[in-house]
Amino acid sequence: MNANSIADFFSFYWFSPETFKSYEWENLWALHLIWILPLLFSLRKFIKFLKNPVLELSLPGSISQSNPWTYLRLIPGLFFLLAMWMIVIALARPQRTNERVEQYTEGIDIMIVMDISESMDLQDFQPNRLEAAKETAIEFINGRFGDRIGMVIFSGEAYSLAPLTTDYTLLSDLIKDISFNMMDAKGTAIGSALAAGTNRMRESESKSKVMILLSDGENNAGNVDPIFAAQLASALDIKIYTIAVGKDGMVPYGVDFFGRPQMIESYLDESTLREIAEIGGGQFFRATEDNALEKIFDQINNMEKAEIIESRYKETVDYYRVYLFWGILFFFCWLGLKSTFFNNFLLD
Repeated sequence: MNANSIADFFSFYWFSPETFKSYEWENLWALHLIWILPLLFSLRKFIKFLKNPVLELSLPGSISQSNPWTYLRLIPGLFFLLAMWMIVIALARPQRTNERVEQYTEGIDIMIVMDISESMDLQDFQPNRLEAAKETAIEFINGRFGDRIGMVIFSGEAYSLAPLTTDYTLLSDLIKDISFNMMDAKGTAIGSALAAGTNRMRESESKSKVMILLSDGENNAGNVDPIFAAQLASALDIKIYTIAVGKDGMVPYGVDFFGRPQMIESYLDESTLREIAEIGGGQFFRATEDNALEKIFDQINNMEKAEIIESRYKETVDYYRVYLFWGILFFFCWLGLKSTFFNNFLLD
């Protein structure tokens, strides 16, 4: 229902209790005039009566006071009172407000760079380091919203598994399929992996770009120095978080012929990973067990939040014109009737 067409003004819709309940009142104080006006008119009549008391006499041939037609004299006053009430309602400015909220996210570009070298098969994580890292990375991806996430894997060389994408289902499926036999080159090429991730993100226009590097070894392959690669990423405003996966020293690796756990020595170049994180403006983390890896991803998740931008559109529609129209209409009815036989009925 709107007040744009003349026909709408004559609808009883405007006087239903539900309609009045749906309004917001710009000048709520004005509604008090609805009961103050009849009080003022009554007070005026009472004062007039005190100044000019009238003695009622029952004379032969006079019109009986019980005649219902005598009440027609009240009609002009009723129209005047209705006119005043409508003008008061118009003065109170009945309104309805429609507020529309639009939200969108200023997403973050995140590149996960994961080591899949042979040492990731060590079993200080269950079932091994690689599977624990894959599972935690998938949980991290599924917890994001509106971000573009990509994936680089590396051992002796680096390979871009997935470009930046918001297709988290596809990305999770690709991560699940990661295995040690995806690359022939042996070793750990951290510098090449950082360079591959940076290359994938260099044309990104996102305000926030993040690289998460997971590795359990030292850089011993590839032709790119890790520190130089970190400096290159930093120059492109890419923040780098590094996660050292695993323990130093003897760690379990499979079983021997008799089913007994075998132990193998593990070495991790923590100082290089710390320096990479420092250059990249991020943080270094050390994960020595499954729970620690999950907590680290939770921390990164909390630190790197997408910016939610909210736009509000507020539309206010005034309905005072409807009640002003009725007020003017009732006022003209009063003007037309106040000097007619309705007012002079008792004098005929």
